[in-house]
Amino acid sequence: MSAFDQVIARCLPLIPRPIVRAVSRRYIAGEIFADAARVITSLNREGLLATVDVLGESVDRAELVGRAVGEYLEALDAIRRDDLRCNISVKPTQLGLMIDAALCLDSVRRLARAARDHGNFVRLDMEDSRCTGATLDLHRTLRAEGFGNLGVVLQACLRRSLDDVRDLPEGTSVRLCKGIYIEPRVIAYRERALINKNFVRLLGEMLDRGLYVGIATHDEEVVWEALQLIDRRRVPTEAYEFQMLLGVDQELRGMIRAAGHRLRVYVPYGSSWYAYSVRRLKENPRIAGYVVRSLLAPRRP
Repeated sequence: MSAFDQVIARCLPLIPRPIVRAVSRRYIAGEIFADAARVITSLNREGLLATVDVLGESVDRAELVGRAVGEYLEALDAIRRDDLRCNISVKPTQLGLMIDAALCLDSVRRLARAARDHGNFVRLDMEDSRCTGATLDLHRTLRAEGFGNLGVVLQACLRRSLDDVRDLPEGTSVRLCKGIYIEPRVIAYRERALINKNFVRLLGEMLDRGLYVGIATHDEEVVWEALQLIDRRRVPTEAYEFQMLLGVDQELRGMIRAAGHRLRVYVPYGSSWYAYSVRRLKENPRIAGYVVRSLLAPRRP
C-alpha cells in the first residue's frame, strides 16, 4: 500500500459528497428497497444468493430503531412477494443495542418471528468488540426461544473467536469474516498473516462441528485454503457458502460460482450511504487511491 493511498484514505471526509456518491454506486444498491430488489433480481439470475442490509448503525433514539424495524419488515414482505433468493442482515446497534438491551432483544425477536413466518432468515451482523458479547448473548437467547432461523457472525481477527466457536449452539449458521474494526492488540490480531491463519483454523473448527458456514472473504489466498479444507473433509455443497460484498472482485466471485459453490452477495441500501461509503474506502486505501488517481488523470480527446 503506497503512502499516497494512505493519505487519500485519511482525507476522504474532505472529498465532495457527489464524488463519493458516484464511487459508491458500485457498492451500494441505492436508497430504497426497490433499488436493492433490482440488484438482487439480477444476482439471482446469475445463480447467486443475496443478503440485504438497511444501512445505519449506532442509533441513539428509539424512534430510529422503530424505523429500521419497519424497513426490514417491508423488505421481508417484498422478498416473499417477489420470490427473491435473499435473507436479511441486521446490526444490533441499529436495533437499539446501545440504547437498551431489552429494546434490542424485542426488535430482533420481531424480525426473527416475521422472517420465520415468511420462511426466511436473519443474520446478526457483528460490530466492534464492545458489541461482541452482547450480540452473541442475543443470538443465544433467541435460539433458546426456538428461533432457529437466526444466525451470527464471528471475526477471525479477534483472539476470543475460537472460544466463541466452541460455545455456539448446535446447528448454528455462522458467517466467518476477517473483521474490519481497529482493535487493541490484546483483543485482536493485527497482522494479515495471523488473521488468515486464524480464519482457516476457525473454519476448520466450524466444519468439524457441522455448522453451516458463510465463508466471507475477498482474499483469494483464504478462498484457496477454504477450498482445501472443504475438499479434504468432503463437505457437501449444501453445508457452506461463500459470501462477498456487492461490487468487490466480481471476477473472483464468478470463478467461485463457476466451480459449483454457493455464493451470497451482501447488498446494502439506504439513506445512510455516505457514512458506509467513507468507511469502506477507509478500510481499503488502495481503492481510495485508485479513485482519486482516476479523477486526476487527464482525459483523452
